[in-house]
Amino acid sequence: MNQTLDLSVPAAEKNNGLFPAKIRQFWTEAGWAVRVSTVMGIMLVLLAVFGSFIAPHDPNAQSLLARLRPPVGFERAMDGYWLGTDQLGRDILSRCIHGLQLTLGIAFMGALIGMLLGSTLGLVAGLKGGILDSFIMTVVDIQIAVPFTLVALLAMTLFGGDMHVLVIVLGIAYWEQYARIIRAEVLKLREMPFIEAAVASGSSMWRIARIHILPNLVSPLVVMFTINFSNIVLLESTLSFLGLGLRPPTATLGSMVGMGRDFMPNAPWIVIAPAVLIVMVTFVLQMLGDWLRDHTDVRLRGK
Repeated sequence: MNQTLDLSVPAAEKNNGLFPAKIRQFWTEAGWAVRVSTVMGIMLVLLAVFGSFIAPHDPNAQSLLARLRPPVGFERAMDGYWLGTDQLGRDILSRCIHGLQLTLGIAFMGALIGMLLGSTLGLVAGLKGGILDSFIMTVVDIQIAVPFTLVALLAMTLFGGDMHVLVIVLGIAYWEQYARIIRAEVLKLREMPFIEAAVASGSSMWRIARIHILPNLVSPLVVMFTINFSNIVLLESTLSFLGLGLRPPTATLGSMVGMGRDFMPNAPWIVIAPAVLIVMVTFVLQMLGDWLRDHTDVRLRGK
């Protein structure tokens, strides 16, 4: 009886290439826009993390001799100032790197606070119900009815200039979205047979929430966090553009655009570089958020 020797490579070994299997699958299935946004996102993260080591100058160092110098390659450009200088002779490249770090850090902390606050209140409202549920949802409806940008402008006008205040203001910007969606998910999960079986077995509601409900909330939380991260970047940039962000000379991308707008006719490079970074950050986050939503929502997978 002939025996055939199986020389095929195990599946686990086939996936031990340059990219892991999941990353290779993502790269194959993702459209060109998602691929571009992924590459851009990696570049932005690397620039934010390691940018301090490659920044050619102190972002706040002033030099009247280097004032309003154009980028390298243009007339009157100065060596070492690759993206030119601003009205005080500060290096645009170094300030963009520093501004990107601050903008992403502040927006991330604000988005994290909003996610923790909103998801906690949504979880409590969905689990407890009753008067507490009604109270939380009333507060949610009030925040939805009042344009939060106006509230943020008022808060930053009264208490602005401090990083902690800015992070808190950004953190409460979108918490109601988490509360509404998480509450709806909890109410839906409570009707599932495995939840009813856990209740019948005598498990407490908080144990059920920790073991059965919270793991099922990870996907919607990741999607909401990614999209709201983008929205908070825009909100922070708007507040900083209007002069309601961090106090000078600390620079975020929005404050750089705001301080350079008066020099647009003669020195547009002051505004162009930070504005391009804002567009890149929001594009990356929105594209990745949309892709995550499409691939985690079972109602959209077949479309």
